[in-house]
Amino acid sequence: MPAPVHFLLVDDLEENLLALHALLRRDGLVLHKARSGPEALELLLLHDMALAIVDVQMPVMDGFELAELMRGMERTRRVPLIFLTAGNADRKRRFRGYEAGAVDFLHKPIEPDILRSKADVFFELYRQRQEVAQQRDELKAADEEKIRLLEESRRHADALKEADRRKDEFLAMLAHELRNPLAPVSNAVEILRLSGAKDPEAVDMACEILSRQVSHMARLIDDLLDVARIARGKVQLRTGHCDLAAVVRQTAEDYRPTFVSSSVNFEVDVPEQPFHLIGDPTRLAQVIGNLLHNAGKFTPAGGCVRVRAQIDDADGSAVVTVCDSGVGLDAKVLSRLFEPFSQADQTLDRGKGGLGLGLTLVKGLIELHGGTVGAESDGPGHGSKFTLRLPLLKNGNTETIAAAHASLVPTNGKLRVLIVEDNRDAAQSLQMLLSLLGHTVEVAFDGRSGLAAAQVRRPDVVISDLGLPGDLDGYALARAIRADATLADIYLVALSGYGRDDDRRQAQAAGFDRHLAKPVDAACLDAALAALPQREVPASS
Repeated sequence: MPAPVHFLLVDDLEENLLALHALLRRDGLVLHKARSGPEALELLLLHDMALAIVDVQMPVMDGFELAELMRGMERTRRVPLIFLTAGNADRKRRFRGYEAGAVDFLHKPIEPDILRSKADVFFELYRQRQEVAQQRDELKAADEEKIRLLEESRRHADALKEADRRKDEFLAMLAHELRNPLAPVSNAVEILRLSGAKDPEAVDMACEILSRQVSHMARLIDDLLDVARIARGKVQLRTGHCDLAAVVRQTAEDYRPTFVSSSVNFEVDVPEQPFHLIGDPTRLAQVIGNLLHNAGKFTPAGGCVRVRAQIDDADGSAVVTVCDSGVGLDAKVLSRLFEPFSQADQTLDRGKGGLGLGLTLVKGLIELHGGTVGAESDGPGHGSKFTLRLPLLKNGNTETIAAAHASLVPTNGKLRVLIVEDNRDAAQSLQMLLSLLGHTVEVAFDGRSGLAAAQVRRPDVVISDLGLPGDLDGYALARAIRADATLADIYLVALSGYGRDDDRRQAQAAGFDRHLAKPVDAACLDAALAALPQREVPASS
């Protein structure tokens, strides 16, 4: 609905005002009555008038004087005026009225139809001005919205361009980081081939290279997967009662040889008192390890890295700081330090290695524990300081968050192991590894052969790839073994290149006891085989 139109009626006689009101009233019109010039001015200041109908002859301030005052004020100077008069109609008087700004000059007695028709003209003109003003406002708003959308589009385009640039940089980094360990791996394999395993020193060197570089590649892949899990909210902490101080001490000791070999001074200041919290010790160790790894990577020989843990008396939280005297960071880098694939200096990082994911993982994992992480630096060349804050248990509360796990008992002696793997290199290398550990190992290269071998050989453990060819993949193989009561005591281990929580759940639902992601660490695999869950074997019929 359009806004109402306002008219001003000015006459010193109440009966004249009532007559004008009765004559002009209509829907959408508000008629304001004033019996003097000052009263009329007050109403003009309160409302935007579309028309003023003013009697000329009034005491104190006549209509001409009121008109002159109206023309002197910005708010009222453009209000149309119609004068009414019962006096004579001489030209001088009429001229004065038009000079005062009147658009018309009517003599009493008024012809009702004439006044009404003139008033209707100004009513419609005001309505049209309202519509024009509304359209102008709408066009202005549309223009502003268009400008806003253009600016937003530009921002999105810039963001996409930046994301595309960072994607290209990341892919280049990923290719670089994956090719780097492949070169020494290839060299180590060639060393083993040429030495024929006759030179113990060459064999040891090749094995160290292989172990170190494979671990490096596995870490890169794990970092990628962890960042993806955190971004999707798929990381599930294995929480329980945890001593953060012990985690920091142990992780620091694990990294001490790295600092010693790099000639970096390493200082650890962690009290013996326990820092009790509910958390995942493995993930917390990963956080501390990433910060120490980062500090060591950018601290030159002769520099210093310090790790310290303490309790903040103000709020009772645990505070862990990792400081280094390395290359430092400028303010621009600090603002995006915890974003994925962000690195301080591309040229430097290519020499130091990494995908720029470590600090993103630190932030995600610490926030999952209800804590915070921050970074500070006085600038390039002045080192860096990272601070973790984690909530501790109050009042000595040491209740753990329970989790259902199978009861493990050590096994006696070596095991009979069946490997089901269609990749022959992977199958044969795993067979050799387990044989060197003392186990009796057989290999099958598809699900059907694996099921037949299990039924004939009755192994203690079946280690099966999930992506097997034919109509019996790893999941189907596990279900088939579990469906055979005579094979119920076999321990099933799934091997897969996928290590997501969903993959583990699917493997467990199919009947696997354990899910391991490739490449499998020898110590991890040996530990998995060294302790098997107690299983009640159904009595044979």
